[in-house]
Amino acid sequence: QVQLVESGGGLVQPGGSLRLSCAVSGTFFSINAMGWYRQAPGKERELVAIITSVGGTNYADSVKGRFIISRDDAKNTVYLQMNSLRPEDTAVFYCHARVTTLGYTEMHAWGEGTLVTVSS
Repeated sequence: QVQLVESGGGLVQPGGSLRLSCAVSGTFFSINAMGWYRQAPGKERELVAIITSVGGTNYADSVKGRFIISRDDAKNTVYLQMNSLRPEDTAVFYCHARVTTLGYTEMHAWGEGTLVTVSS
């Protein structure tokens, strides 16, 4: 059983910053890639950023240069620092983790989402 709990969402003015956190808990062998996705009203869920187990990162073009993903493996936590936020960044942000179970199978785990609203 793997649980992901996000925090850090809220209301921010355009140009502002927010930092999202996602803590992974439960019983598993290892956490592989971790990432953040978002879903805006009326749109499909899209990838925002991912980070591999060795620290490699990839970002959606729309957030490059503004968002930074990082992870703290000692805390089983992934972060998303969001700067220069725009109204079009408004969405529910979901944490995702690819986890190797104790049975050495791979599973995908999702958080319940945290709402980020960018508005003046």
